[in-house]
Formats: sequence, C-alpha cells, structure tokens
Amino acid sequence: MSTADHSSSESPTGPRRRDPLGRTAYVGARLIDPASGLDAPGGLLTEGEMIADFGPQIREGDLGDDVALVHCRGLCLTPGFVDIRVQLREPGLEHKGTLASAGRAATAGGITSLVCLPNTDPVIDDMSVVEFVARRARLLGLSKVYAYGAATRGLEGQALAEMALLAESGALAFTDGIKAVADALVMARVLAYAATFRLIVIQHPEEPSLAADGVMNAGEMATRLGLTGIPREAEIIQVERDIRLAELTGGRLHIAHLSTADGIEAVRRAKDRGLAITCDTAPPYFALNELAIGDYRTFAKLSPPLRAEDDRQAVVEGLKDGTIDAIASDDAPQDEESKRLPFAEAAFGGIGLETLFAVTLELFHNRHLSLIEALKLINADPAELLGLKAGRLEKQTPADLAIFDPERAWRVDSDALKSTSKNSPFDGRPMQGKVMRTVVDGRTVFTADA
Repeated sequence: MSTADHSSSESPTGPRRRDPLGRTAYVGARLIDPASGLDAPGGLLTEGEMIADFGPQIREGDLGDDVALVHCRGLCLTPGFVDIRVQLREPGLEHKGTLASAGRAATAGGITSLVCLPNTDPVIDDMSVVEFVARRARLLGLSKVYAYGAATRGLEGQALAEMALLAESGALAFTDGIKAVADALVMARVLAYAATFRLIVIQHPEEPSLAADGVMNAGEMATRLGLTGIPREAEIIQVERDIRLAELTGGRLHIAHLSTADGIEAVRRAKDRGLAITCDTAPPYFALNELAIGDYRTFAKLSPPLRAEDDRQAVVEGLKDGTIDAIASDDAPQDEESKRLPFAEAAFGGIGLETLFAVTLELFHNRHLSLIEALKLINADPAELLGLKAGRLEKQTPADLAIFDPERAWRVDSDALKSTSKNSPFDGRPMQGKVMRTVVDGRTVFTADA
C-alpha cells in the first residue's frame, strides 16, 4: 500500500472537492464487492462518470501523469449503498426536509441511490410528480433519487392509481407508503393489476383497525407507561392476508420494515412455497427494542413500533438465514414541533440515512454476519430487488462508491447530523464504522472530517 505524496493526490478524509471528470484512481484500498464476493487489496480507476477498471493492477506507480490519485490507505471501497425506503418531504413539507438536505444526509451515510415513498404533497400518483423528483435530484447532483408510485389514488386505499403510466415515467414499484391498503378487495385488484405489468407492490404491514390509536408495542411496558398498545397481531394478520392475496392473484409482493417473529415466519413459509414474496427491515428493528422508549422518549416512537427483545432477535435471525432480503433506513424526518410533545401525541418516525451503514455494520461486529453479508443487504440486494443498475462493481457502470473505515468509532449526535430534522432513534449511541468518502457518478460528493 503506497502512501507517498503526489501532486494530485489526497486522502479519503482530505479537503472536500469535486473530482475532475477525467481519470481518477483510488489506490491502496480493500475492494469489497458483495455481488461477486470480491474482498481483496487493490484499486479502482474511474473515467468520467464510469468505472473503467478495478483490481490489484490499479497501483500508483503504473498510472499516467493525467490520473488524479486518491490514497485509500487500506480503507474499504465498496459500491455505494442503496436505500429503498425514504420519506422525502419535498414537495410539500420542506420544513421537515428537502431533497437537498436528504441528499446531504444520504451521501454522508454512503448512500448513492435512494427510493422515496409517494407520500409527498402532492402525492406521487401523477407522472408530473415522478418527473419533478427526478429532475430536482439530477440538478442537485447528490444521491440518485428514484420514486415509488402510489398504489391507490391519493393514498386513500380506494381507486387504483395509473400504475402502468407511472411505471413508464420511472416509478420503480407501488405502495401507499406509511398506510396499508386495508381493503382486501382493493389490495387484490392492486396486486392483479401490477402483475399484468410485472410490477412490485409494497405493503406497510399493519392492519389499521387493530393498530387504531396505539402508540407503542402492546405489552407490559405499554401498560406500565400508561400508553395504548399496538398488538403484534396487527402486523402478523396483515402479512398473512397479503401473502394469501399475492398467491391468489399471482402478484409480486414486497413487505416493508418487518418487526415481528411471526411476520418473518409467515414470509419464510411463503418463500418455501415458491411465492414471489420479498421483504425488508430497518435498523431499529434489529438494533433496538421497546426499552429504548425509556421514559417517553419520542425519538423512539416509530411505525411499526419497537418490539420486545424476542422479536428483535427474530429479525436478526431473519437476516442471518436470508428470509429478509434487504435493510432500508426507513428515514422519516419530523420537525421538532411534531416530536417534542407528550409521547401519545408525538408523530411517528425517525431519521436514518446517516446511520443506516453504521448500524448495519453492528451485525458484522456482533458476529451475526460477515462483512460482505452485511454490506450486501444495503447495496447489491436492494438494487437487485428493484432492478437498479447499482450496488456492484462492474466495468462501464456508474462510479457510485463508498469508502469506509469499519473500525472508526463515533457517537451519534442528532444535532450534528446533516438532516434538517434531528429525530434519530439512535441519538447518543456509540457506533463503530464510518463512511469517509462518497462518490456519485465519478464525483466526490462527501468526505468526512479527518
């Protein structure tokens, strides 16, 4: 590994700049590509926006004078992370966050591609809104932003949205976002219509009449705190019903942010039967349990709610055995006025873009998964699930990269996060593993402080 000075070199933690769209070599790295199983010393060469080459042959002494060097000094270089569940607040709720603030937070977390839910204002049930989000993201030049389309018009759970037209405009899949499609007949029609065009339907797994006015997981702790509980069965019943509807219609169903042992087991059985069912979870559901609520800590008020320890352990097992296909941040920015209220009145949701990678890395540090297995859940697997050309190291593909130190220690400080909103359920938590540089289309868009 060379650390020699070079007139055009800089370290991954050096001064932030936009790389020239010429040739840039990242040398002295540990290359990790979960899609192919690569984990070896080497370097990577970009030309313009694309990956030109990578491997042990990319070394400082063998490159021409026209190549800008980035000395990785043994840090890990991997495909940028792909986050498939993000709530953008633009258009409509810019006081909670914007495309720019989400982009800054995402790139600080190594996320080079993200997919937003359709619960913007206006709702993404019209082609013009899909195009607006894509156009704004391109102008900003930070993380690439894709959109889900609404499954029903206005997210009202009644009339079907024009999914085929939305797909033509770039919508990757269809969902009513943070709402479940409650009516079984409507959900069956959504799945059947989507199946006609081979589209994915994503469901929030919570039967709304059971969840009703609940604010945390039902059980002993809710009783002790005097709070109305959301029973685990709200998730389990919804998952089991929708699996049956997917089987009935031949639709392709993806279940978001699973949080219960029985919900995961239902998916496991469905996969064993060969059904086209996939699912994801989010870091709070394998890293926290309901005790994180403490004395009415509203940053830990999430949807689905944090569960008991047995459910948390079941989520870890679901990740280990491959039942759970991906990890998403489930980023849900809320403003201070929405969170600094009595627990029962506070809004649901927590931000997660800047902590997705570090919390996922806990699965490696705690020896539940190998490093490649953990990374695959946040780059190659979610990209493959949605058919994105991302999440893997390949020649002549976009140079979307994350360089990280798996051992770097830091502590989450909500006030220091780049998100406009500060409602992190991990506020104050020590972390091990930090993104040091993020590259999108060959340009450095984030560097960490040394």
